[in-house]
Amino acid sequence: MDIVIIGTGNTATVLGRKLRGAGHRIVQVFGRDSKAASELAYELDTESTNYWNVVNRHADLYILAVSDIAVEEVFHELQLAGKTVVHTAASVSLDVLKGKSDHYGVLYPLQSLKKEVRHLPEIPIIIDASDRYTLELLDVLAHTVSDRVFVAGDEMRLKLHLAAVMVNNFTNHLYTLVERYCKEEGLDFYLLLPLIKETAARLDEISPSQTQTGPAVRNDTVTIEKHLALLQNYPQLRRLYEQFTESIRQSR
Repeated sequence: MDIVIIGTGNTATVLGRKLRGAGHRIVQVFGRDSKAASELAYELDTESTNYWNVVNRHADLYILAVSDIAVEEVFHELQLAGKTVVHTAASVSLDVLKGKSDHYGVLYPLQSLKKEVRHLPEIPIIIDASDRYTLELLDVLAHTVSDRVFVAGDEMRLKLHLAAVMVNNFTNHLYTLVERYCKEEGLDFYLLLPLIKETAARLDEISPSQTQTGPAVRNDTVTIEKHLALLQNYPQLRRLYEQFTESIRQSR
C-alpha cells in the first residue's frame, strides 16, 4: 500500500519501520516539527512536510500516529474526505473520525514503542473499522507486520489499554524505584536482570497465578518483617511492598 504517516513520535517511527520492512511504501511523513518530520522521512526513504495543504492526496491509507488528545484536531486540519484514515490511539473512540471520511478505523499497536530502540518488537495489532471494506483492508495490512491481529471495539480496546498500562508502565515504575534503591544501597541492579527476564519468559508457558513465589505466598512473616525494616528510609517502596504483600496473601 501507499501510506502517509501523520506524526513523528515513537508510534509513527516504529510503525513506519515495520510497514516499510513489510514492503509498503511510505509516500510521505507529516509532522508539525519540520526537523523531526525530515529526519523520519529520510529514514523511511520518502518526503516530508509540515504544511497541511501539501499533504499527499493520493495514498491508499493515512495513519494518524499522534497523541490521543491530538487525533481529532489533526484530522480536522487534514480535511481527508473520501480517503481511508485510521488513528492509532487506544483510548480514543473510532467515532472521532465519523462523518469526516468515507472509510475510517483504528490500528492500535499493543506494545511499548521507543524509536531509539532499533530492534523491532513483536507487536499485536488491534483493529476496528467503520465498515467491512475498511476492516478487511486493515486486517490484510496488519497481518503483513504481525501474526497477532485482533478486532476490538472501543470498550474492549480501552480495557486492553488499561491492562497494558498495569503490566507495563506500573511494572517499569517498580523497576525504576528498585534501581534507585539499589544505587543508594550500593547494589548492582543489573544482577536482577536474569530474574526479571526469567519471570517474564515463564509466561509463555504458565499462567502468572501459577508462577507466584516469595515470602508472601509462603506467609513467611519473619522475612517480611526483615524486608520492611530495611525499607524504613524508603517510604514509597515500603508502602508498595506492604500493598503487594497483602494482595498476594489475599490471592493465595
